[in-house]
Amino acid sequence: MLVGTVMRKIKSRTWKKQRYFKLQDDCMTIWYKSKKAGNATSTFSVSDVEAVREGHQSEVLLSIADEFPPERCFTLVFRSRRGNLDLVAESAEEAQSWIRGMRKLIENLENMGEREKLDQWIGDWFRKADKNNDGRMNFREVRDLLKMMNVDMNEHHAHRLFTMADKSQSGTLEDDEFVLFYKMLTQREDVLRVFQEYSGDGQKLSQNDLEDFLREEQLEGSDTQQHAKQLIERYEPSDTAKLLNAMTFDGFLMYLGSTEGSIFNPRRRGVYQDMSQPLCHYFISSSHNTYLMEDQLRGQSSVEGYIRALNRGCRCVEVDCWDGANGEPIVYHGHTLTSKILFKDVVSAVGKYAFKVSEYPVILSIENHCGVEQQRVMAQHLNHILGDKLLKSTLDGKAPIRLPSPERLFDRSTLYLPLPQSRRSPVFSFSSPTWFLGNSNVLVSCLFMPQKSKQRLSKELSDCVVYCKSVHFSSFKHSRIHSKFYEVASFTESKARKQLREAGAEFVHHNSRQLTRVYPSGFRTDSSNFNPQEMWNVGCQIVALNFQTAGEGMDLNDGLFSQNGHCGYVLKPSFMREAEKRFDPEIPQKLDGYKPVTLSIQVISGQQLPKVNIKEDSIVDPLVRVEIHGVPMDNAKQETRYIENNGFNPVWYDTLRFTIHAPGLAVVRFVVEDYDKTSKNDFVGQYTLPFSCMQQGYRHIHLLSRDGTVIPPSSLFVHIRIAGLE
Repeated sequence: MLVGTVMRKIKSRTWKKQRYFKLQDDCMTIWYKSKKAGNATSTFSVSDVEAVREGHQSEVLLSIADEFPPERCFTLVFRSRRGNLDLVAESAEEAQSWIRGMRKLIENLENMGEREKLDQWIGDWFRKADKNNDGRMNFREVRDLLKMMNVDMNEHHAHRLFTMADKSQSGTLEDDEFVLFYKMLTQREDVLRVFQEYSGDGQKLSQNDLEDFLREEQLEGSDTQQHAKQLIERYEPSDTAKLLNAMTFDGFLMYLGSTEGSIFNPRRRGVYQDMSQPLCHYFISSSHNTYLMEDQLRGQSSVEGYIRALNRGCRCVEVDCWDGANGEPIVYHGHTLTSKILFKDVVSAVGKYAFKVSEYPVILSIENHCGVEQQRVMAQHLNHILGDKLLKSTLDGKAPIRLPSPERLFDRSTLYLPLPQSRRSPVFSFSSPTWFLGNSNVLVSCLFMPQKSKQRLSKELSDCVVYCKSVHFSSFKHSRIHSKFYEVASFTESKARKQLREAGAEFVHHNSRQLTRVYPSGFRTDSSNFNPQEMWNVGCQIVALNFQTAGEGMDLNDGLFSQNGHCGYVLKPSFMREAEKRFDPEIPQKLDGYKPVTLSIQVISGQQLPKVNIKEDSIVDPLVRVEIHGVPMDNAKQETRYIENNGFNPVWYDTLRFTIHAPGLAVVRFVVEDYDKTSKNDFVGQYTLPFSCMQQGYRHIHLLSRDGTVIPPSSLFVHIRIAGLE
């Protein structure tokens, strides 16, 4: 890889071009030469690559399978919504060198400590700024670098730091001198102030000092003595300090920048919830038109949409099926110009990726427009490809009395066939009640969309559906009297919104017993998303979003499902599961045990915020907005003031306060924007998490991009306090 390799970059059957790829000396950057813009070269970072797939594991490589053998082919899968890179090496040996090499580099990155990641990041900037590649930087190069890094610094101050760091007095900074310069530049006065407040001698935190800090500031009540010992062992870089059972400022800074020092409670990261309750008691991460990579009219359909959704913890994917050529059902957005993919390829992707991120059930929501013949083909593919992973009968062979739990459906897929809401109900030929389940049970749910009146559902496809019969919704009163627990109603967002406004408490009660699916309006041709929070407020479980579209809707979805092992299932609050509670999201104060809380957030500082404007002289003017998303009474937004020309280490010390009436449903979103007085602010970064997963005290918030991927080392430093109202 360091020597470099010529490989073919493949975009389609007809677009196959040779490119020279080489791993740079930093072992972090891949450089490649393209003829697209003359003799232009491009680079990408190893940290941008999420996975390496061997062989024909993409639609593009499958399309040229007859031309190049699988052992010469591989795919680099990038994080977020960036397209994959499909490559063909000249030999199987060269392909393996790159496959093994990339996987090793990715593994090394994942195993890096916080200090190593920061050193790596500093080194990347050094190489970017060292224009003549002599391993040194003069003051002019350093000044240009500061602008690249989002710092508008007084030139006199910058020169003073430069001179202090230039230990060799050569007028230039070498690698280690630049690291020293960076550390002086990034001196964390905000953290130093906290450190010195708890340090007995101003130089270190004794174990007792650290225990006081954990107890009084971080509000960690249980066994702070043991925890203090662990933190010193884990984060203190000085062996001398470790021997004294003490923590230096460097160790304290590393702890606060770590996972344990983040705003997200690490005890909520793994699966911590009761997974033995019926499916209707959980919010389920759900995708709409999963096959689409872009808009709903002309966008590309791709198996990659399913792979990406499943790899993000999605547990309900949608498949729109139509009769295709040669007797093979196809998947696409019917009556539009979106491209078409084979149903069997979708099922293969589900079989391969359904349980890599989560072992809890996957629901296949099949919108069926196929005739009986191709329905039989669909059933064959489901049975043949998914095999034992497809749930084909009730779990114990008996007629169940309630929906099964995610735990019992471990590693199964379930099929669900939804019904259209706006048409005459079709004729069904179910041999038994249709159900909906998932995981190694893939649950299949079918939405039967007849093109001709009296078109029937084939017995073979019907037999694939267990635990979820799709029904037309007439009213909550009708459901309360007549509905069975396995019946599922689907609503467009507008119909769901009408119901929740007119009868919110009834909707909550309905969803304590049955599953409800909500999907975006057909007018959202750009694949935009509605706000899922209002649907969660009434307990709707399957709130389907366009996963391919970044923005507030997906931030909230990612935030809610970031807890509980990222397994795609989140247990609803108890007042939404117990039918007798009668929770009304419009008036949460009427709930038994009503306990509002106050949330106080002091936004202290920001660190290394990304540049949003590519103009060299442009520096970010950052502000932080905190948003509470929950029941209507809780929805609120507050902002800090903006800091002029400093995206590198802005300091606010601004305090924002909120009252939260239904904390069990609240989601908190932090947004950083570049203030602009003449036009709309530019997005800089965000972080979203459930209120119930917030840690109190001094915490760092590690910012995410618009696509939901990490932007190291960008962060916010905050102080959190939560208090119950009297």
